[in-house]
Amino acid sequence: MRLNPRRTILHIILALLTGLLMGLAYSWFISPVTYIDASPAILRADFKDQYRSVIAASYATTHDLPRARARLELLGDTDPTGELSAQAQRMLASGTSLAIVQPLAQLATDLRQGTVSIPVTSTSFIAVVNTPTLEIPFANITAQIDVTESIQPTLPSTSLSFEQTPLAPQQLFTSTPRPTATLIRRVDAPFTRTEQETVCNPDLQPGLLQFILLDSRRRQVAGIEIIVTWSEGEDRFFTGFKPELGNGYADFVMQADTTYSARVAESGAFISDILIPTCTDANGTIYLGGLAFTFQQ
Repeated sequence: MRLNPRRTILHIILALLTGLLMGLAYSWFISPVTYIDASPAILRADFKDQYRSVIAASYATTHDLPRARARLELLGDTDPTGELSAQAQRMLASGTSLAIVQPLAQLATDLRQGTVSIPVTSTSFIAVVNTPTLEIPFANITAQIDVTESIQPTLPSTSLSFEQTPLAPQQLFTSTPRPTATLIRRVDAPFTRTEQETVCNPDLQPGLLQFILLDSRRRQVAGIEIIVTWSEGEDRFFTGFKPELGNGYADFVMQADTTYSARVAESGAFISDILIPTCTDANGTIYLGGLAFTFQQ
């Protein structure tokens, strides 16, 4: 009996398809794969972003830098700090609110510098000064008089005794407590411009506008929004995205023949009429310089 080659090939294809379908049904419905204690390194890119956001939010509460670093290492990133900064910039570009982005920027800054820096919050606190109260004890006044009078007339002698009842305690003076002094200090003090410098350095990019923001203890502050406007547009950026230059550092590149204004969004500190300065090198050559502004709470 002679076999038909076409029918043989068809039977083989049907057998393979049947086996494939049975294998898929077994793996999907009967015994699906279950991941137990899997590494976060196998997550998709969007899930990794969510994982970093959760780590940053936890760090913003606990300020446990070694634990946050250990959690980030589970993602298997070559540069965890760079990934945090890149994610923060992507989120800002997509319109994510500052409250969500700031923990990522703060964690990236602290990982780069190796120390924990608690960000400035907008919570006020009250310091109470205890006022001492003057207390004067009551004066106990007790007087006792014994009087004995002997009378010897024609009548029999009689002895009379008078004893005065102790007087009730009298309050000589009672001090009235004074109102307690209350000192209120706001830690979210506004930023004011403290320094302005013309930067003449031919190695820097022409028209570089630099900002440095400091708190009341002259420590650089990350995550503060700066708004630069000009006649044709507006740009918003934040301090802390270049931690190699400082936690409170941010910059913007100006164009020639354009007037700019800058404002710190946290406090409204405003600078107007900003123009690119000109500088002269040792050979007398004129070139475009830059400006550096320092704000402090």
